[in-house]
Amino acid sequence: MKKSAGKWRWVKWVFIVPVLMFLAVQLYFFLQIWWWVDHNPGMTAFMREQQAALREKNPNANITQMWVPYERISNNLKRAIIASEDANFTDHDGVDWEALQKAYEKNTRKHKVVSGGSTITQQLAKNLFLSGSRNYLRKGQELIITFMLESLMDKERIFEIYLNVVEFGTGTFGAEAAARHYYGTSAASLSAAQAARLAVMLPNPRYFDKHRDSNYLARRTGVILRRMGAADLP
Repeated sequence: MKKSAGKWRWVKWVFIVPVLMFLAVQLYFFLQIWWWVDHNPGMTAFMREQQAALREKNPNANITQMWVPYERISNNLKRAIIASEDANFTDHDGVDWEALQKAYEKNTRKHKVVSGGSTITQQLAKNLFLSGSRNYLRKGQELIITFMLESLMDKERIFEIYLNVVEFGTGTFGAEAAARHYYGTSAASLSAAQAARLAVMLPNPRYFDKHRDSNYLARRTGVILRRMGAADLP
């Protein structure tokens, strides 16, 4: 009887310890997001990952990122990114369920994760805390962080952080670094055409950093330029 009771306690701990570890990780994420409500993030998980990759080739390599407040980022860029990445950003609760369903159906057909259906908030969740890998476990964690962001921050703060940490090219993060890297100007001075082009680069920024004359890039930029007027800003 004692042996059976001891075995049962061991089995309980096999389940309890992972649950406690999971809850501890979620608490860490929650407290970090709470801090970022009125403090700006430094290096994100995605920045650290990319800097480590760059340093494999050049030990002295560093990413480039310069924080600028929301009001010092061109409305052209804000509208372009919403038009390109998440047209319903100001209306949804962090997840565009229709887009997520379409992504799931596409992944099912391909038998692998090829599309995420991610909103701006989901992309921010990934950039802040997670890796660039694609799998459903990571997607689940991304959703939890997304709801934390939406619960603790307003849309403007979410978008401000996103604009300052999103990757725009090889080692180039945030609107200010991108504006200087591609156009030699500030994020506040980006024209509509420049902003639209930067927004189109976001799904594959390192590729387009090397292929700036891509026909797709030019064609898609024209599409986003026509959509920008309808984009609602937080």
